[in-house]
Amino acid sequence: MVHASHGRLKPASQDLRSEPAIIAGIAKAALPDSQTDWDGLVADYDSIRDKIEQVFPDFFDFNLRIRHPGGFRLRVGASNREWDTPDGKAHFIVYPGTDEDDHGDDGPLTLTTVRSHDQYNTTIYGLNDRYRGITGRRDIVFVHPDDLAAQGLAHGDRIDVVAGDRVLPGQTAVAYGIARGSVAAYYPEANRLIALADHDPESGTPSFKSVAITLRAAA
Repeated sequence: MVHASHGRLKPASQDLRSEPAIIAGIAKAALPDSQTDWDGLVADYDSIRDKIEQVFPDFFDFNLRIRHPGGFRLRVGASNREWDTPDGKAHFIVYPGTDEDDHGDDGPLTLTTVRSHDQYNTTIYGLNDRYRGITGRRDIVFVHPDDLAAQGLAHGDRIDVVAGDRVLPGQTAVAYGIARGSVAAYYPEANRLIALADHDPESGTPSFKSVAITLRAAA
């Protein structure tokens, strides 16, 4: 669903700038010879939506449809059991390399970072996570019960998460129905476990979903 949104709070300062204004300012500074009317885009958001419509056909009549109460729904063929393939059928592909494990002896467990329900990207609006039954806190590490037992730990223990010389201290272990060998913690808090050099060599994507770790009782 695509919804329109409008600010309802009085700005804290007249010096506050919108996100489009910030992006346009960066663009003007980085691209001094650009022919794009950055100030015009910031002055009229309809013109931004016109640009989106030009490059993304599913956003046809964007400015008209966004003014409809409740917004509009983008087509997702799979939700209608419509498969955009030559034969009209769903195709399942096993991607090569998914069984690879290049962690070596770095750690017996693999950490993935996740966000809570009350979170949008790195912006945290609340401390509740109805997805996983967590209320009022984010110092949580989700671990399979057997992995906790193998580490000599138990549900509710205070633990440190260790990745090489990087440590996320004082977390609370939560026994959870996650796959054995896998551990999850919230980001951006767990980002400290990921070094700048920890990224895919081809895409440059940081290893937020695959960090070799060990767990230990907190000091």
